[in-house]
Amino acid sequence: MVYSRYPSGIAWKQVILDVLPENIGRIIDGIPQDVAENLEEIRIREGRPLIIHGRGKSYYLGPDGELCPSPEKAYYVNHSDIQSILQRVSNYSIYAVEEELRNGYITLKGGYRVGLAGKAVLEGGKIKTLKYINSFNIRICREIIGVADKVIRYIVSGGEVHHTLVLSPPQMGKTTLIRDIARQLSDGFPGFRGVKVGIVDERSEIAGCFQGVPQNNVGLQTDVLDACPKVEGIMMLIRSMSPAVIITDEIGKAEDVEAIEEALNAGIKIITTAHGSDIEEARRRPILSKILDKKIFQRIIVLGNSLGVGTVEKIYDGHTLNNLLDRPVR
Repeated sequence: MVYSRYPSGIAWKQVILDVLPENIGRIIDGIPQDVAENLEEIRIREGRPLIIHGRGKSYYLGPDGELCPSPEKAYYVNHSDIQSILQRVSNYSIYAVEEELRNGYITLKGGYRVGLAGKAVLEGGKIKTLKYINSFNIRICREIIGVADKVIRYIVSGGEVHHTLVLSPPQMGKTTLIRDIARQLSDGFPGFRGVKVGIVDERSEIAGCFQGVPQNNVGLQTDVLDACPKVEGIMMLIRSMSPAVIITDEIGKAEDVEAIEEALNAGIKIITTAHGSDIEEARRRPILSKILDKKIFQRIIVLGNSLGVGTVEKIYDGHTLNNLLDRPVR
């Protein structure tokens, strides 16, 4: 284990450093603290420079954790590094994580996710596993308790939860937002007692389950189907868990719409997300256009970065398409 020089200040370090070989662990531990506090991704690619991302910026890393403006002085990842990381993230049993490899990621304790890329092995036209793994994307998930405070009064009114769609470009905080929405709807807040919530966490990003247990606070009355396809998961929750609200991430397929309509017919509220910078862009995607035309959603929340990542740019009434916000909210 590589011991961090910030043992109590940066929560992700102990877990992440444990899955890195000591040489890369020392580099990551040497990142300046202000950068480490806002770190979002560590990109490790064989034969290429070590790179980190955070707050919309990318940095090459030198051998001592210094930030390099160009790749020439960066640390270059070698084959031994890759093999060591693969052994560590799989707890030295690659066969034990075959299902995770099929999905392209492994979730660590704490909800941190390691994406993997390599050669796909197919069986019957479907991915069976990955081999010749050559790159990793270590994603630093962060809970922001209370981030939904700025939208919750639009989602819940008169004790009723509204069907809600969150539109956002990538990495603008939509998963962080719906995670806190789940917590607030489940636990309740002044004027709202809380309800049963079901999460279909297809990519293990909302609840961040590790060995089936949510690592993120998604609420006391919340049930999670981890690493489960949305369509099957929605139907399973409807049949078995009697949720009042189902939350899932990133819809966009025709079968997603059918599953959502099944939930609506069962009287269940739906809160979900989709890629898009605004309604106009969403309408250019046939499936989202179909959903919007049906006016399934009573609230459409648009995230952006006009005031920083996670800015609530607009909140539309889904039926009239009137913007309910006077100005963007950070």
